[in-house]
Amino acid sequence: MNMYAVPSPGIPGCPPGLEYLTQVDQLLIKQKVELVEALVGFESNNKYEVRNSVGQNVFYAVEENDCLSRQCCGPLRPFTIHVLDNFGQEVITVTRPLKCMSCFFPCCLQELEVQAPPGNTVGYLMQQWHPFSPKFIVENEHREPVLKIHGPFCGWSCLPDVDFEIVTMDEVSKIGKISKQWTGLLREAFTDSDNFGIQFPMDLDVRMKAVMIGACFLIDFMFFETTN
Repeated sequence: MNMYAVPSPGIPGCPPGLEYLTQVDQLLIKQKVELVEALVGFESNNKYEVRNSVGQNVFYAVEENDCLSRQCCGPLRPFTIHVLDNFGQEVITVTRPLKCMSCFFPCCLQELEVQAPPGNTVGYLMQQWHPFSPKFIVENEHREPVLKIHGPFCGWSCLPDVDFEIVTMDEVSKIGKISKQWTGLLREAFTDSDNFGIQFPMDLDVRMKAVMIGACFLIDFMFFETTN
């Protein structure tokens, strides 16, 4: 089986590089295990593989950061994540500014900007204040609210998989989810390498699908990026 999904030709109205997202309603994001990080706890730039439902590589994502930010700020660090297609062309850029993080102070809220292609903003993810549960607003390029993402109590669940539900603005309908998937005892205990699944409607705007990929990265950093 071909391990790489072939990018689709250009589609009118679709940002270049996102054409393939029109054909999928789920993605698997696998963080690559860094041997040095696993053995000695030295934080390295995160790297992810984005795959389709049959395991083909769709995108490859790599964090751009400096050593000082990684070691001193840990999961609170700002980052730029470059998402590349199978030809090495950057199609999505995800940027998170440096902000404090606290459940108890509404001034310490996380956010990120998603561009596709680089330089063309397609959406934002904004954290909503809540003392116990993770809540986010998905905005389009005009800063208009489009969807919400709700997580479990303090981003934690007693179940093997942790689900962050994607809901409509009126919170009546659940249209998808971002799931942190159990990767096995040893991997969970000795690395911060995680697997995520994203489910969304097939006809969801590809710009919002790109924002969901960015949301997955932010959720990873906020709730599952720990020094073990």
